[in-house]
Amino acid sequence: MKFKKLGNTDLDVSLICLGTMTWGTQNSEKEAFEQMDYSIDQGVNFFDTAELYSVPPTAESYGKTEVMIGNWFEKRKNRDKIILASKIAGPGCDWIRGGKNSFNEKGIGEAIEGSLKRLKTDYIDLYQLHWPERSTNTFGRREYTINKNEKEWNDFESVLQTLDKFIKSGKIRYIGISNETPYGLSKYLEISKNKNLPRMMSVQNPYSLVNRTYEIGMSEISIREKCGLLVYYPLASGALSGKYRGGQMPKNARMTLFKGWERMINPLAMKAYDEYYKLAKENNITMVQLAQAFVNSRPFVTSNIIGATTMDQLKENIGSIEIKLTGEMLDEINFTLSEPVDINHDRIKGDEELYYKVINRKVLAMLTQPEEIVEPMNTPMNET
Repeated sequence: MKFKKLGNTDLDVSLICLGTMTWGTQNSEKEAFEQMDYSIDQGVNFFDTAELYSVPPTAESYGKTEVMIGNWFEKRKNRDKIILASKIAGPGCDWIRGGKNSFNEKGIGEAIEGSLKRLKTDYIDLYQLHWPERSTNTFGRREYTINKNEKEWNDFESVLQTLDKFIKSGKIRYIGISNETPYGLSKYLEISKNKNLPRMMSVQNPYSLVNRTYEIGMSEISIREKCGLLVYYPLASGALSGKYRGGQMPKNARMTLFKGWERMINPLAMKAYDEYYKLAKENNITMVQLAQAFVNSRPFVTSNIIGATTMDQLKENIGSIEIKLTGEMLDEINFTLSEPVDINHDRIKGDEELYYKVINRKVLAMLTQPEEIVEPMNTPMNET
């Protein structure tokens, strides 16, 4: 296993992080235990969860995942072996603090105490704000406008002051954000520096071969400020495994069972998956290995949060740590993103075979522009 520093902390987290959001809906406690046991045996020391889980989120599924993790800690007596991340939910879910903005001392306190009880621990290593209270472009939404009916939200400084109290109490060690924008991340970093308040150590946002928006405004901040990305949806909710190719809808797959992820398998996206399938096959690896190895290789990524509903999926995801993409493969992924294809291009140099190969890949490059693939998302309910 490979490890990276979590922000500027003293914590070394595994490059592969175990995601947990299906435990309690698609996975039983027995299966969750098996996943945790295997992961720790493979060197994974970083688990990510949330009070919201399992998903799809409902009042009935709320907190189930944390309960399973807590039971595992109690049985295995190994809490000190795991760097544990959890999250407080933002507004929108009526069954969680009335669905209101609650990033205040009362709301954050209730959320932390609830998570600690379910997790059967007295501290959380990384405590994250699951999505912002303010009206902003999260979950794939575009065309930003300020909501005139926006409810009053807790400002950046007051949130940091509140979190500082819980850090000093020992109940949480470090803090992070999730589903954030360059504006939000920059404000938190600026205020923490100027006001001597705790610093955000990570950002948990979606990133994959078909959603590379993080590279535009966030990646530079992550690298320069040592506030790395914790990737979720590295397989685009499983679509980059190829299991939906050709119109297939596997029996127990997420998009077969639940609504809300249809944008991941729209016609444009499906063409991109077909091209990635070809690229993987040409290089004797699977689509999963291609997609996960790409994410693992990004310099702004601190950890890649994998999710699995079967042990075979888990093993392949963790095993991706051993896959290294060649420069040629990365070139094929990136080459025609913004350039016209010319046979005399200095990277083709008149090579007809390469030229036609690139022409055939042009659709891939065009379709990996996420704004062409991802439909706007107006609710946090199916995102994590």
